[in-house]
Amino acid sequence: MIIGQNYFTSINKLLRTHHWIKNLFIFLPLFFAQGFGNIQDVINLVLAFFSFSFVASSIYILNDLKDVEKDKAHPTKKNRPIASGKISPKTAKYFFILTLTLSVIFGLASHNHNVLLLVIAIYFIQNIAYTYYLKNIAIIDVIVISVGFVLRLFAGAVVTGVSLSFWIILMTFLLSLFLGFAKRRDDVLIHSKEGTKSRANIGRYNEKFIDSVLTLTATITIVCYIMYCISPEVQLRMGTDKLYITSIFVIVGIIRYLQSTLVDENSGSPTKMLLKDRFLQLVILGWITTFAFLIYFYEK
Repeated sequence: MIIGQNYFTSINKLLRTHHWIKNLFIFLPLFFAQGFGNIQDVINLVLAFFSFSFVASSIYILNDLKDVEKDKAHPTKKNRPIASGKISPKTAKYFFILTLTLSVIFGLASHNHNVLLLVIAIYFIQNIAYTYYLKNIAIIDVIVISVGFVLRLFAGAVVTGVSLSFWIILMTFLLSLFLGFAKRRDDVLIHSKEGTKSRANIGRYNEKFIDSVLTLTATITIVCYIMYCISPEVQLRMGTDKLYITSIFVIVGIIRYLQSTLVDENSGSPTKMLLKDRFLQLVILGWITTFAFLIYFYEK
């Protein structure tokens, strides 16, 4: 029984299901469009969520297969299922095929599946390019990751028929840039402290450069969000002029993330930070609750 549980845990780590939380971005278009009262749209989003999640898992498996030797020399990545020997490369390849198949199945079950699968195919091809080449090019590597988050928005828009505003695209791209460079900072610290070269382009990054980029992207993200909140067009569409209140949570959330990155030096995994940082969780919950109240229940 214990062996079975350990093996299940290894499979879970292989698929990196904790990273599926990133795919919640798929739900944002409908949230901002005030459309969560439509059950069919919600069902389509759930199907799109699993379709995107399984294709993301397939990419993680492929990446681990390719980088297995590098991962063995990394202080934390050496514990990944393939690098540690808990999952054989042959078994991992079977799961790669399985996750791709499940992605297609869930995609076909969703509304407007042809376009959804096209978006997912673009994401898959982009990440293949990232795994084998683009992740070795500094700055471009983070941009590719950020584009992946924007593609999640398009997936959510496709299956619900919601039009994406340039605001949500811009803010998602900026926020993911911020998180991506914060993660690169962790790689730089590991390289400087332990001499471990976790990625080929690590020499093109240093703490001073990344700290400057983090300050820049954090500032632009906050300004962009405030402009979004006070935009007459947005206020008219949302039916409230009180959205600026939610900017408090955005500012505090970014400051907290900067504290974790620059002071605690704990930005190696944004997903794990989100799942463990109670302060950050409360800030996000506060933003969701306040924003939802203003656009769904507040009467002007």
